[in-house]
Amino acid sequence: MNRNDSEKISGLMKQAGFSKSNINEADLILINACSVRQSAIDRIWGKMKEIEKLKKEKNVRTILTGCVLQKDRDRFEKYFNMEIKNMEEIASLFNKRIRSVSPEFESNFSASIPIMTGCNSFCSYCVVPYVRGKEESKDINEILKQVKDLVRNGYKEIWLLGQNINNYNYKGTDFADLLKKVNSIKGDFWIRFTSPHPARFSEKLTQTLAEAYKVTPYLNLPMQSGDNGILKRMNRDYTKEQYFSLVKKIRKAFKEKRSGLEKELAVSTDVIVGFPKETEKAFRNTFNLFKKVGFDMAYISSYSPRQGTAAFNMKDDVKKEEKDKRKRLLNNLLKKTAKEKNRKYLNKEVIVLVSGKKGNEYFGKTRSYKTVVFKNNSLNNLVGKFINVKITKADSFGLKGICKN
Repeated sequence: MNRNDSEKISGLMKQAGFSKSNINEADLILINACSVRQSAIDRIWGKMKEIEKLKKEKNVRTILTGCVLQKDRDRFEKYFNMEIKNMEEIASLFNKRIRSVSPEFESNFSASIPIMTGCNSFCSYCVVPYVRGKEESKDINEILKQVKDLVRNGYKEIWLLGQNINNYNYKGTDFADLLKKVNSIKGDFWIRFTSPHPARFSEKLTQTLAEAYKVTPYLNLPMQSGDNGILKRMNRDYTKEQYFSLVKKIRKAFKEKRSGLEKELAVSTDVIVGFPKETEKAFRNTFNLFKKVGFDMAYISSYSPRQGTAAFNMKDDVKKEEKDKRKRLLNNLLKKTAKEKNRKYLNKEVIVLVSGKKGNEYFGKTRSYKTVVFKNNSLNNLVGKFINVKITKADSFGLKGICKN
């Protein structure tokens, strides 16, 4: 979502007559911050000395925008000429009235479309509701127009974005309805989305995912914990039993409705270790559920307090060393399960959307969001194209193959 905001800002500034430059040549530096993760704020903080030097030597103008908590605003205040809270304020700086901002996408084959903003869930560890506000679904006609325009311009992959994306509802049109409409748009393209909430996953959505073929067989379904007590303290609104049952149900739908490799739904997740009062037994419950589900990929993070959240008032009582150990245990388990999942692709032919090239090797993603690396001696540039690749090697976090085109 933050990246998509940056693309919109870049498009707006281009309309206003600005062109991109490196930081040393710039006369305006605009930073789009995100307080959701501490690491993102720390990266900005790491640039402050360089920016302060440029301000003194070249009188560079500096602007801060984005999802910024008050404590972070206070910290950065002296380094920026001004802070701007929304796109309308940025537009007014350059005497522009916003009717339609054309994002300057980083890619010419993959694009993200926010279909809703904000969050109503108030998970106890998360700042999103405080920096993004309440949920608001966007006009379905605008969304469909954006998708059609992108497909017409050759885009091959469309990401639909929302904090709890399965809460989308515009005048009675829910997320499943939206997926059906996007799926019916003519053109050769893939539909991806992130992130759904396990407690809001309907049977209608489960069947739609399996039936709408342009929706790729990949699902990121945040688990966060496999312990019911911790899930309750996180305010996640589901139990470990409900989570496991949901994964089984969605996988079953794909096996019934799809064929070939499409039957095997790839599932990734998000997990937080070391949440307040996560005992050894509670972590063991997470470990066991993690093993039982068998994830293709997982994004595992250690809990850190975020000021303004409910969890900030809880005692951060799990030592860093213990958090690191638990994270390591889950990562080691993931390496085993991911490799086992990836071995199913050996000697199979897959479609890869090529995203880049390094040396004489191309890399990209399959429909199930597996990273594939392959060599190709053709003089043609394959980036941004669908290419058939036969898989010859399977590792935990990637596949290697031979180009079939």
